[in-house]
Amino acid sequence: MRLGINLGYWGAGMDADNLAVAREADRLGYAVCWAAEAYGSDAATVLSWVAAQTERIDVGSAIFQIPARTPTMTAMTAATLDSLSGGRFRLGLGVSGPQVSEGWYGVAFDKPLARTREYVDIVRRAMSRERLTYQGEHWTLPLPGGPGKPIKLTVHPTREHIPLYIAAIGPKNLEQTGEIADGALLIFPSAAHLEETALRHIRVGREKAGLTLDGFDVCPTLPLAVGDDVPALADLFRPYTALYIGGMGSRKQNFYNQLAGRMGYEKEAAEIQEKYLAGEKDAAAAAVPAELIDSTCLLGPVERIADRMREYAEAGVTTLTLAPAGFTLDERIASLRAGVQALEHAGLA
Repeated sequence: MRLGINLGYWGAGMDADNLAVAREADRLGYAVCWAAEAYGSDAATVLSWVAAQTERIDVGSAIFQIPARTPTMTAMTAATLDSLSGGRFRLGLGVSGPQVSEGWYGVAFDKPLARTREYVDIVRRAMSRERLTYQGEHWTLPLPGGPGKPIKLTVHPTREHIPLYIAAIGPKNLEQTGEIADGALLIFPSAAHLEETALRHIRVGREKAGLTLDGFDVCPTLPLAVGDDVPALADLFRPYTALYIGGMGSRKQNFYNQLAGRMGYEKEAAEIQEKYLAGEKDAAAAAVPAELIDSTCLLGPVERIADRMREYAEAGVTTLTLAPAGFTLDERIASLRAGVQALEHAGLA
């Protein structure tokens, strides 16, 4: 099992620290450094900055938002980043959510599965440098009746195949991800529930494509906090968990809330959402079960984290992406190093 690092969003006041974290992860042998985007920093600029100042670590988008870019623009960006980084780019895609898609980008959040399938198809065709034509429900290239003509990408990517990941939560999205992608980016992953909430759906998609899980990268992100007081460490992530389960999405369409329900926390998830949407954020955080946090984070001393890493490896995880907690750069670096120590202690390095 490989390790990755997730820097999250840029512009939150820790930019210089994030670059230092990426460099240390590179030095320690982490496999990939991911950057995110929502409606602040964009991931492409961050990844080019990180790639320019690291040597071996891959850089990946977790995620590029599908409503933010046309598929051909994404293909151009992916090819450029792969070329500039010397073949170290991984393309992660996701539909985002209805609030961001419609409120920030002005793109209707309709038929996300069909839209994703077409998007991936166009991206792959464009990156293969074929002269591009496409007739789909959501995209038509070139536009009919006008001056447009089939064009091919002029940039030659460093590699013939750039790894493509999809951020997936729901069963149908996970199934489609298994069918059309090279990897899945997962959030709030519990090792005990990974098979029922994710892998069985991915496996169905792989079988549809005539493939197995061999070579498919199962890549969840887990917050990491090192120390002896596990309940206190869990409390660090109460606001984060409450935000996603309670407030990330609408009352009717919150993918993270639905995931918590599939993990056996349906009643608790409903309470968290009710309090969060009522503006009672502290109460929502207090309502998050400690066992839910513990099962979706890596908490405790190195030995305990090593045990959890073994559980994830046995469950089918191939790249474990860490989001190291820490209020200072030194604390975040210490967490990074503890992640490597735990992997070695688990016999997975």
